[in-house]
Amino acid sequence: MSELNLTEAEVEHLLTPQAVREKAAQAHALIKSGGGNFRLHQDKFDSTVRYVLQTIEKNYPQGNIPFHSRWGHFRAGGVDRAANFKARLRNLDPLEIARTELDLVVTSVLLDAGAGAAWNYTEAKTGQTLNRSEGLGVASYHMFLSGIMSQDGKGWRADAAGLEKIKADDLRTHFQVSAANPLTGVDGRVGLLNGLGRALQNRKIFKDGRPGNILDYLRALHGDAVPAAEILRAVLEGFGPIWPGRLSAQGRNLGDVWKHSRLGLVPFHKLSQWLTYSLIEPMVDAGIKVTGVAELTGLAEYRNGGLILDSGLISLNDPAAANKAWRPDSDLIIEWRALTVYFLDLIGAEVQKALKKTPEDFPLAKVLEGGTWWAGRFIAKEKRPGGEPPLQIESDGTVF
Repeated sequence: MSELNLTEAEVEHLLTPQAVREKAAQAHALIKSGGGNFRLHQDKFDSTVRYVLQTIEKNYPQGNIPFHSRWGHFRAGGVDRAANFKARLRNLDPLEIARTELDLVVTSVLLDAGAGAAWNYTEAKTGQTLNRSEGLGVASYHMFLSGIMSQDGKGWRADAAGLEKIKADDLRTHFQVSAANPLTGVDGRVGLLNGLGRALQNRKIFKDGRPGNILDYLRALHGDAVPAAEILRAVLEGFGPIWPGRLSAQGRNLGDVWKHSRLGLVPFHKLSQWLTYSLIEPMVDAGIKVTGVAELTGLAEYRNGGLILDSGLISLNDPAAANKAWRPDSDLIIEWRALTVYFLDLIGAEVQKALKKTPEDFPLAKVLEGGTWWAGRFIAKEKRPGGEPPLQIESDGTVF
């Protein structure tokens, strides 16, 4: 892990949504000035917004759009596994239900990075075969129900002892991985689960060594009205140690922060914000008011990023760059992700205006779920038969 010489104040700032937006704006300015690896095509902006609005109308004609979160993937194939899970917990008190749901969703999000085009999962009970994020979500759901994430190997919970003992072969078994059904980044995913087990030793945040204890920590600090930015802060503090060693400062792992040759340090916190969005639903169901969701940013991942590239809103300076695989720490990928965050804010504002919604009523979490993420998937299928993203990333199962 590379230790950076930063002040405590600089580290704290890097862990905020504000810092993500500031660097996204700097990346846009760099590209606009003719630097970097992309070109901007502002004339494509209106058509991109229209495509997103059409996607929202297609996906949610009634306009009842949930947050973009892991819970949507548990409802894949028309089966509401999220409701089924809650029904299993109906005899517990509301806070324990929320803790258990958080145990499930935290572990599932950590297993969510891109699966690769060749992998799929067949659900025994329904016979459905699912791939990509839906397949990962359903596979992780059943892995959790198996009890393997708990100390005794039976309970519907995740805890430090259970997570630390999970091995790559366990994941291969539960995710049906084989030579004919390869999953990208198996070792990276297992490393995150093992790292989560170690992070849960922080009893300041996780009093019982469970991911769901983040609920108790937040309630102790904020009562029953919790700002979304404080959920993100707790996620970054509590789960930060699990990320593979990249950059650190003040003895803290910076996580999804990358060093660009001209922009300096560029934060994204994609999985952490995705996790934050996914924690909100169980907390609200437990009677907690979550405020300021609009402060969180869009997610710098390949479906949202694919939308802005496939729609022509941005293009590669060198078209041949689409033919090679890029590391997440390359300038090109950092710029792509930063431009994604920048344009998601602009697209989100236009979508809110078209739907006559305020950012508070219709935050980016709903714009992502209703429109941009799905639009990125749809346009990828239009452009490439397998629906692969327009750029290839050498993923280790922990970034995208």
